[in-house]
Amino acid sequence: MMLNFPVNQRLFYALATGDIEPLIWGPEQTRKRPPNAQWVQFLRSHDELDLGRLPDEERQKVFAAFGPEKRMQLYDRGIRRRLAPMLGDNRKHLELAFSLLFSLPGTPMMQYGDEIGMGDNLRLPERECARTPMQWTNEKHGGFSRARKVVRPVIDDPVYGYEVRNAADQRRDDGSLLNWTERMIRMRKECPEISWGDFEVLRTNLPEVLARRYDWRETSLLTLHNFSAARQRVKLNPRCERGVLLVELFDGHHSRAQNDGIHSLNLPPYGWRWFRVGGADNVLDRSDLDLAGSAE
Repeated sequence: MMLNFPVNQRLFYALATGDIEPLIWGPEQTRKRPPNAQWVQFLRSHDELDLGRLPDEERQKVFAAFGPEKRMQLYDRGIRRRLAPMLGDNRKHLELAFSLLFSLPGTPMMQYGDEIGMGDNLRLPERECARTPMQWTNEKHGGFSRARKVVRPVIDDPVYGYEVRNAADQRRDDGSLLNWTERMIRMRKECPEISWGDFEVLRTNLPEVLARRYDWRETSLLTLHNFSAARQRVKLNPRCERGVLLVELFDGHHSRAQNDGIHSLNLPPYGWRWFRVGGADNVLDRSDLDLAGSAE
């Protein structure tokens, strides 16, 4: 497994600016990989968000959006914050980031606590601010330890503290970020096109919308991501067989193409969509291919 830093840094530039061109470039540059390896795609790790591969002008734009204060930065090239505080604890922005993570080619990796929107403690030195104990429950030390004193203090502020943000409470809340993330993980496991397929970026009428199609064993999956804080109406042609019908995997926003093969789709601010091309499920298509191969 290899961490995909080129894509990671350009992903945050796109989140900060709405400019998706560098994010299109990143996966193209890392398309080739050794036959016995896989890219690991990630949003945050237990280290800082390293922006060292970005040009200085682009790095400064990410700093301005996600780490404007000097205490939020590290080594003049990174941001030492967790994901939720960087994105202003904006649920729609967080969902967009997670959808991107799980729909990038490769293996997704999450930092512990991001699934419940954990915060950081900027009073701690350097990277330690993002390495606070996992907030399991609303009990002492967040249910992480029964010790009188822990090496690193658990976060206890009124916004991100363990008493108001923990895994136990979110498990019981159907609308929580934790339950939403679990649903996203289940769906990702049902989309082998992302794991095994080839991908192509589709151009749309909007520069803020990233459209990517995955193809695997004669089936296709299409993902859309709106990097804008404004509602958008995107037009695109899937450019593949059975592309007249797009079936949304998470809700009822299905689409049937117009006579010219173009789909016209509404995306809310920071909106995203995952579509199966041609039907609600393509297991039978893949099974037919298996049977045909066996018959030969």
